[in-house]
Amino acid sequence: MRTDRRPLATASPATTVRNLGILAHVDAGKTTITERILFAAGAVHKRGEVHDGTTVTDFDAQERDRGITIFAAAVSCSWSGHRVNLIDTPGHVDFSDEVERSLRVLDGAVAVFDAVAGVEPQSETVWRQADRYGVPRIAFVNKLDRAGADLDTAVASIRDRLGAVPLVVQLPVGREDGFAGVVDLLAMRALLWHAGSDTYETGPVPEPLREEADRRRRLLEETVAGLDADALEEFCATSALTRPTLARALRELTLRGEGVVVLCGSAYRNRGIEPLLDAVLAYLPSPADMPPVRGVAGGAEQVRAPDPREPFAALAFKVTATATGRLTYLRVYAGTLRKGESVLDAGTGRTERVGRILRVQADRHEEREEAVAGDIVAVIGPKAARAGTTLCAPGAPLVLEPPSVAEPVVSVAVEAGRGTDTGRLASALARLAEEDPSLVVRSDAETGQTVLSGRGELHLEVAVEKIRSGHGVEVVVGRPQVSYRETVVRGVAGLVYRHVKQDGGAGQFAHVVIDVEPWEEDGAPGFAFRSTVGGGRVPQEYARAVEAGCRDALGEGPLGGHPVTGLRVTLTDGATHSKDSSELAFRAAGRFALREALRASAVELLEPVVEVTVTVPEDGVGSVLGDLAARRGRVTGSTSAPGTAVITATVPLAELFGYASRLRGRTQGRGTFTTRPAGLAPVPASVAGALPAR
Repeated sequence: MRTDRRPLATASPATTVRNLGILAHVDAGKTTITERILFAAGAVHKRGEVHDGTTVTDFDAQERDRGITIFAAAVSCSWSGHRVNLIDTPGHVDFSDEVERSLRVLDGAVAVFDAVAGVEPQSETVWRQADRYGVPRIAFVNKLDRAGADLDTAVASIRDRLGAVPLVVQLPVGREDGFAGVVDLLAMRALLWHAGSDTYETGPVPEPLREEADRRRRLLEETVAGLDADALEEFCATSALTRPTLARALRELTLRGEGVVVLCGSAYRNRGIEPLLDAVLAYLPSPADMPPVRGVAGGAEQVRAPDPREPFAALAFKVTATATGRLTYLRVYAGTLRKGESVLDAGTGRTERVGRILRVQADRHEEREEAVAGDIVAVIGPKAARAGTTLCAPGAPLVLEPPSVAEPVVSVAVEAGRGTDTGRLASALARLAEEDPSLVVRSDAETGQTVLSGRGELHLEVAVEKIRSGHGVEVVVGRPQVSYRETVVRGVAGLVYRHVKQDGGAGQFAHVVIDVEPWEEDGAPGFAFRSTVGGGRVPQEYARAVEAGCRDALGEGPLGGHPVTGLRVTLTDGATHSKDSSELAFRAAGRFALREALRASAVELLEPVVEVTVTVPEDGVGSVLGDLAARRGRVTGSTSAPGTAVITATVPLAELFGYASRLRGRTQGRGTFTTRPAGLAPVPASVAGALPAR
């Protein structure tokens, strides 16, 4: 987690801004919470419901039909004199790239957990994504009105599965259907909502809960004192913590990532939302609390403070095409952007004019004259910007680190249903790939087919439906195929390759000697290159050319033409020619040398595998276990609750196509499952032999 957050020395409007995301597993209640926040803040005057398709953020027709969030949606509201910019993120694993791009530009997040299920698979995935970007979080345990809801069980799963230190600041009043409110453990007061009312009353802690509230307040004080030095000093002196000290320590622990403040409620019944908004302002950082953003200019690192007076710098994190034009969503990190000004696209070097600046409310927009450091806005004007593009002041260029893009794992062949629509299909696919970097479009050189690749079956279904409904193109889709990889199991040493070419004029000469060995980084296969050549036998620029050539060769492996990963290449020796050696020659030598080395190495095929969590009735466990075994699944865990069982297994992704229908059939529609990526695993020889080449 980042630990170098410092407020600006002078007061800034950015101190009254909060940029946060709502993160959770699918169906934990993210969109309902977003809707209730907008209602509580007065941004909407009627509460929308997911099941009715009337929420602000799930405005896309597919989201309303499917009842899930597919696209990250930005909204804005005011609360207690602060501007809250909020992004409702998807909870389905296929759309985790939308979460990734959102987290790159957010200052804080609210992680939502189901009070019955606790930490679910995708909850853990988005939590780890937030860890990578150092985003401070508070937690909201939702659905306390459900049968079987239990705050303590959910908190225990946060501690055990996420490795976090939960700091519970509320105690529920009532259980399950009788859930009526919460006890605020800092103020030691009760907040009670009456049935059918959207407002709450504040009063003393109910007498039956007084002893439990005192016990939990004491536990909170002891936990905080053990984590914060200033709080420990006060605790040792007085054996207690005052409310101001406790509030300050909770904020510091949240910003440092050393603790997670936990609140609770029921978004559907509109209970607990106002205290959640108060906690967002109290504990999550403002843009002014963030460290200066770091970027690269002219090969050197530069920093820009979150100050409107600094040179302008912003990162594009989302691009969409709408009826009002091409919208580029920006997080402004420094400076001020005014309508009509020109900005530099740091990636292309083009200068483009910003015609309009919009504050976004999902699919509605409010025009603004300017955007300042800390704002999240959309602009109309830039034509080439994509997710990850830096827009900056023309006189002060800067390139910010873009969000990472996950590799696609599932592919389908697509073609136009009518020959006259071929051009329109190509245009629609290009637009899709521009809006969603996790979608990849390529042409198969052998078959001539157009191949669309994405993160999962649902991801591709949504993309194809978008082409049909949004572009009016009928699409014929082939059976999904997974993206296999090839990896080195046993390498070779001392492979010699001489590249000599003479066809008139200047020739080409490059002599290289390489070693190839298996290699992993952080437990996952990857690629590394190093040079141990001494004595200037291969100049550094030629060594870099050899590395570039090796990367060229990774595109097609010797088994079936699949991309190669899981190896390290070491350049151990080489020779040059005074006239005929060049970077081009050494790049060609690197490419051909690695191809030859791979043919001489022991190589195996890898396939993507996923962790599947299946929830089934008790009488369906045997049938489901048999089906998972038939799909080459390996059961890794099983838990039971009254009437149901939860089975966890690792299954090859290729075996899961059509699993939803099969599971429904085997459990009379009562079984459900979720997945999350679990990396790559070797393909058994009996299976690999039957697979077609790429």
